Amino acid sequence: MSTEIGEVLLENAPKKSQYIDPEIQKEILHIMANRVRQMVCEEIRDKCFCILVDEAQDISKREQMTIILRFVNNHEILTEIFFSIKNVSDTTSLNLKKERSNVHVHHNLQVKKIRGQGYNGASNMRDAWNGLRALFLRDCPYAYYIHCFAHRLQLTLVYAAKDVSVIWELFSHLDNIVTSSTKSIAELHDAQRNEIKNLLASGERDSGTEAN
Repeated sequence: MSTEIGEVLLENAPKKSQYIDPEIQKEILHIMANRVRQMVCEEIRDKCFCILVDEAQDISKREQMTIILRFVNNHEILTEIFFSIKNVSDTTSLNLKKERSNVHVHHNLQVKKIRGQGYNGASNMRDAWNGLRALFLRDCPYAYYIHCFAHRLQLTLVYAAKDVSVIWELFSHLDNIVTSSTKSIAELHDAQRNEIKNLLASGERDSGTEAN
């Protein structure tokens, strides 16, 4: 928080109006996010646009789908904006299409105006018959699919890293940790908590709200 805002909210404002409660802050962020999405939709209106989608697990192992819009704004500048993130029950192409269609309908984004789809190379995304790109091509034949360049770069780096044994071992160990079972992750969290307790006891780490 900036010094100017801190002086107003934490020093001069009444205690009940400091807006530092986590729930209040989340509500404020939610209002701001909705306003940004509204402004983006107003700028797109009837313009053509592209959509980038990716799916991944969050820290609690819940599946999520991120949606990014790419369009030319009112100043004729190519713009790429993070638009939404949705929790999904599974990552099948049909379910991803349903969730994405809900976003389109809710924000009045016309599917027929899509001119590009950018996904990774997973079969549920790129499959020519039943993948997410194929399902939307049936609704909009001009929504051409492009394999995400960031994912291409990742695949290139993975391939190159295989020739460097030290790097390959490091990422192999990290992959084992990240994709471990729930029991293994819980054990890792316990080990981290114990380490923090030891550091606090020895004075190597300070305590405080949200410090650890």
